Amino acid sequence: MSDIEQSGAIVTVAHDPVTPMSMLQLALSKGASIEQMQQLMDLQERHERNEARKAFVIALAKFKANPPEIIKNIKVAFGTTKYAHAGLDQASEKIGAALAGVGISHTWDIQQAEKIKVTCILTHILGHSERVSMEGMADTSGSKNPLQAIASAISFMQRYTLFMASGVAPKNADDDGRGGVNTHEMDPRAKADFAAAIDALADKKSAETLWAKIADACTKSGDVNAYAELKTLMTAKVKKL
Repeated sequence: MSDIEQSGAIVTVAHDPVTPMSMLQLALSKGASIEQMQQLMDLQERHERNEARKAFVIALAKFKANPPEIIKNIKVAFGTTKYAHAGLDQASEKIGAALAGVGISHTWDIQQAEKIKVTCILTHILGHSERVSMEGMADTSGSKNPLQAIASAISFMQRYTLFMASGVAPKNADDDGRGGVNTHEMDPRAKADFAAAIDALADKKSAETLWAKIADACTKSGDVNAYAELKTLMTAKVKKL
């Protein structure tokens, strides 16, 4: 927009914004060369990718301004191990609905070879995507059969990659009247890093050193559930070493 003064009056003149697409259309009408057209098309593609990325960032910020509340609604107990976690169905439904409200969808890519790799993909309606991945072995804790062990590991990694990608942390069902604020929970990213470190262990000496760090982190955060989950993973890993 620009203002032009004519005989004491201000006349507002509208101008279309200059974009790579408008430049491309102008170049086409002026008989631009193939090389010039290709350069403008490349510029248009970069412009669209950048706009999509900015739209994704804005949408995710809007989502995080009012994230859904995810409760640890499933209790697990085997032997002396007891803990609670948020079910995948609850997490996917609530987080998925809130993400969809800002134009973002989520899905997972699962690959299985020697290890299982799960990648959570958040995609904006304009096309920009962000990915978070985790790798691990089948979850042989408890009395699972081989297929259950694989399914359990996949479900675990689906939950935590979704939590990490969206920035949502599950809360305890009983928060002692703290209004839903869980003051005794380890950062999901830190717990995921510890789980990955356990899986990568090559000897028992390294396992002892790592467990000392894990126990210290669990003690500082006061997260009893994280301690139980990571202890189960460590016990299973040490048995294989």
